[in-house]
Amino acid sequence: MARHRPGVNGVLFLFGAGLLAGAMNALAGGGSFVTLPALIAAGVPSVPANASSTVALYPGGLASAWTYHERAEALLGGERARVCGVALSSLLVVTLAGGLAGSLLLLSTPAAAFDRIIPWLLLAATLAIAFARRISFSLRGQKRAPAGLVLVLQFVLGIYGGYFGGAVGLMMVAAWGLMGEHDIKALNAPRTLLVSAANTIAVLAFVIAGAVRWPETIAVLLGGAAGGYGGARLGRIVPVRVTRVMVLCWTAGMTALFFIRAYLRSG
Repeated sequence: MARHRPGVNGVLFLFGAGLLAGAMNALAGGGSFVTLPALIAAGVPSVPANASSTVALYPGGLASAWTYHERAEALLGGERARVCGVALSSLLVVTLAGGLAGSLLLLSTPAAAFDRIIPWLLLAATLAIAFARRISFSLRGQKRAPAGLVLVLQFVLGIYGGYFGGAVGLMMVAAWGLMGEHDIKALNAPRTLLVSAANTIAVLAFVIAGAVRWPETIAVLLGGAAGGYGGARLGRIVPVRVTRVMVLCWTAGMTALFFIRAYLRSG
């Protein structure tokens, strides 16, 4: 069956969604709360829409990761390359494994089932955006968890990153705080590295499986690149508190709409 290709209006709509998503990611995160609904609204089924959203937002995430590449390289090559007392190289391996497992799990999930799972994933991401940073800072200095537990939880986070990925970076920082990481402020580099690892393996899996709708994805990707640049500039003049409130209002609204779509409209 031939796939529907978006017309001019559809391309403009998806470009605009990418523009907004890129700006949101640059300001406070939550871009997938724009791109996933936009792709579904454009007629892409939910599973390929999620895969396409991941691919479309990937270059922006990679650009953010580049800002920390020197720090990440130093960590990987240094004696202090540890999070919660666990070697960063070990965390990288389990994150890659989890990301691959999550992406394969997504590809094997029936569309009808994923439609009912999406609202819960959006809710988890919304809660992470709202509370993860506060939790991680409030629990500084707690006793560190055993290395095995840290690796298991990181594997689970990798699965979530490959399967959906919304706010997974914030979830990682919160989880590390819960498991006793003392220096929360030093976690930007390892967080960015591990999120990029999960996203990279997921993108490869989605592309190889042919799950990406390229015309729609490219439109969102180009908008996201422009939005990321504009959002970074806007972030210099808009107070952080204002952007967080705006993003939270959007993510909460999208979560509510997807619950209605999945559980009320379908009966």
